[in-house]
Amino acid sequence: MRIDLNYGRGTLPVDLPDSLQVTIVQKPPMPVLPDPAAAVRAALATPVGLPPLAEFARGHDSACILICDITRPVPNGLLLRPLVDALHTAGIAYERITVLIATGMHRPNLGAELAELVGDPWVLQHIAVVNHDANDDAAHDDLGPTAHGTPVRLDRRFTRAGVKIVTGLVEPHFMAGYSGGRKVIAPGIAHRETITTFHSHRFMAHANTTNLVLEGNPLHREQLAIAQRLGPVFCVNTVLDEHRRLSFVNTGELVASHLAAVAVTERCARVELPHRFATVVTSAAGHPLDATYYQTVKGMVAPLGILQPGGTLVIASACSEGLGSRAFATSQARLVELGPDAFLRSLEPKRFADVDEWQTQMQVKSMHAGQVQLFTTGLDVAARALTGVTSAESVAAAVVASVARSGDRRVAVVPEGPYVVPVCKLA
Repeated sequence: MRIDLNYGRGTLPVDLPDSLQVTIVQKPPMPVLPDPAAAVRAALATPVGLPPLAEFARGHDSACILICDITRPVPNGLLLRPLVDALHTAGIAYERITVLIATGMHRPNLGAELAELVGDPWVLQHIAVVNHDANDDAAHDDLGPTAHGTPVRLDRRFTRAGVKIVTGLVEPHFMAGYSGGRKVIAPGIAHRETITTFHSHRFMAHANTTNLVLEGNPLHREQLAIAQRLGPVFCVNTVLDEHRRLSFVNTGELVASHLAAVAVTERCARVELPHRFATVVTSAAGHPLDATYYQTVKGMVAPLGILQPGGTLVIASACSEGLGSRAFATSQARLVELGPDAFLRSLEPKRFADVDEWQTQMQVKSMHAGQVQLFTTGLDVAARALTGVTSAESVAAAVVASVARSGDRRVAVVPEGPYVVPVCKLA
C-alpha cells in the first residue's frame, strides 16, 4: 500500500506491505471558499463584536498589524493588502502602519523568506515590516504582572499603536490548545521574561496544557489575561484545509472571533477512532512546520491519544534547517545526558524556563508514551544523537519492525501531522 506523508515542500511516499491493516487518519472533508479574496473582504465588513475595520480605525493616527512568523502557513498575501486599505481609508497614512512579525523566541524572518511570508510585494514596498525581538529590553512596555505572577512585557510598537490588529491561523496547538488570536500576542510579541515564565515547568506539566483544550488550560488563561491589558484588538482568524486552501475566515473582537474559529477547527481537527494502535505513523506537517526538529516535537505529541502504551510512533520530518536554536540544542543535550525523568526533575524548581527547553519537556511526553522513531534527511549524525529518539532508516522499515514486535498488524497513519489530533473513543 502506498501512503504519502507531508514532508518538506512536498510529500514522502511510503510503501507498506499489503498484509497490514492501515487506517488513514484525516480531517473530514472541509469546505473550500471559492473566492478567498472576496471572503476576506466580506469578513472585514462583518466583524464579530466590533464595527468594520475602517470604522474601528477612524480617528486614530497609527496602526500595528501582527502576523505569525514563517512557522505558520497563514495566507498573509490574502489578508494584508485589504487590512492596509481599510486603515488607509480610515485616514491612517502608510508610513504610520507597521506590520510586526510575531516571532516569540524564534529567529527573525529576512530576505526571500520575508517575501514568502508577507506574500505581497506591494505591502513590502509601501509598509514597514519588522521582526519582534524578545531579547530587546528597550523595545517592550511593562504592563505589570498577571494575577498568577506572569510579568507582562510586550513589544511597544504594538502596545502604543492606535489600532491594534492580530492575524493568525487557528489550528491545534500542543500547549495552548489552539493557535491564533491571543497566542499571536503572547508569546508572539512578548519579552523573554514573559515567555519563559508561562513556558516554565509548572505551566507545561499541567494536564490541560495540551491540544484542543482551552478550558482550564493555564497557558490560555495567561494569554487571555495578557491580551486584556491592551484594550480593543481587531482580530483576523483563518482556517485552512489539508491542502492549505482557505476554508474559513472571520474577523472581530479578539476573544469572540477566535472562539468562533476554534469551533470550526475542532470539528475538523479532532478525529475519533475506536481503538489505540501499537504502531502510529505521522509527519511534522511538511513545510514550513517541519523545517526544524524543534517544531517536529508537535507532531510527536499530537497522535499520542491513539498510541498504545509502549507502542511505536514513527514520525517523518525534513528538518531542512537542522535542530533549531542553539538553546534548544543545549536543552536536548541535557535530555540525552540526564534521561527523561531526571531532565523533568531539573525543571521543577525554576521560575523562568531556559529558552526552548519547554519543547524538550513536551518531547518527554511522547518518550514516556512509547518508542519514538524519526525519519529525516535533514540532520547529520551529531544532530540525530541530540534528538534523544531512535533514528529510522526508512518509515516502511520502522513500521515493519514495530508490527513484528507487537504482533499487531493494525497501523494508523496521520499524513498531516499535528494539524490532526486523533483520539480514542474509549479513552
